[in-house]
Amino acid sequence: MRELAKEIIDGRRLTKKDELFMFEYTDLKELTEGADLIRKAFFQNHAHLCTIINGRSGKCGEDCKFCAQSSSNQTGCETYDMLDEETILKDCKEKEAAGVHSYSIVTAGRTVAGKDLDKLVRIFERLHKECNIHLCSSNGLLSYEAFVRLKAAGVETYHENLETSRRNFPNICTTHTYEDKIEKIHLAKKAGLKVCSGGIIGMGETWEDRIDMAVSLSELEISSIPLNVLRPIPGTPFEELPPLTEDEIVRTVAMFRYINPTAYVRIAAGRAYFADGGKRLFTSGANAAITGDMLTTIGNNIREDMQMFMELGYDVTPAK
Repeated sequence: MRELAKEIIDGRRLTKKDELFMFEYTDLKELTEGADLIRKAFFQNHAHLCTIINGRSGKCGEDCKFCAQSSSNQTGCETYDMLDEETILKDCKEKEAAGVHSYSIVTAGRTVAGKDLDKLVRIFERLHKECNIHLCSSNGLLSYEAFVRLKAAGVETYHENLETSRRNFPNICTTHTYEDKIEKIHLAKKAGLKVCSGGIIGMGETWEDRIDMAVSLSELEISSIPLNVLRPIPGTPFEELPPLTEDEIVRTVAMFRYINPTAYVRIAAGRAYFADGGKRLFTSGANAAITGDMLTTIGNNIREDMQMFMELGYDVTPAK
């Protein structure tokens, strides 16, 4: 695996034509050491931290089986319309002061349009004017015109998770398709936005599904890949799914680094499975995290995350 890592550092890229099943069985220590070599070669010791705010919560008409905010699932999730401008501005400034590099407004629902889109654009214009932080947005299946407006308002990155493999996607959601996701990723790029896209592991998928998702993200040239580990939420169809082991999570993260060597591999929900906040993940190929609370689950404390990265020898100052 170290030899493969050196080949990747020298320019080799893994594709569907390679025998990628090896990632499931190869020695874990060798796998993670190689992944960390790749991470250091392309990113040195720079870590990237982003945080999110739930800008509009619940009442989502999509039927994603993992999600507390879907109206198809009886979770008792908090529901509210788009937050006001001052609330989001205050939160963004606090996160910027804490040293976070990127700030994202996430909204429940299939898309954002009409008056809600107008409001969202005004909010981003204000954040762009009054804050000095990378702005990201995650608002579902937007129109091309909406992507253009967000870009003009100061948004730099759009988030659109693939969630899983093409084969497995119908087992996760039926109200929109994998192809819908791909289309919106291309439209966001066409509008001049960078794209952040990843998915969730632990939803009953196979290793082949995980490899397929990693390769698809590589083919799409995604620059930031958030990886979530399912936290089964009562009231969702996945509430009884068994948790993944630490080793399986680590193995998956390392595999994503080999297949996506120049992307930020960003650890999102699921670090609570690790007693130490997931330190192993950041010596196994990962070099970025979503910090602070997730949408409907408790996340990691920003100050503690900063301290963890510094203890691991990472540079947490914003990239120049």
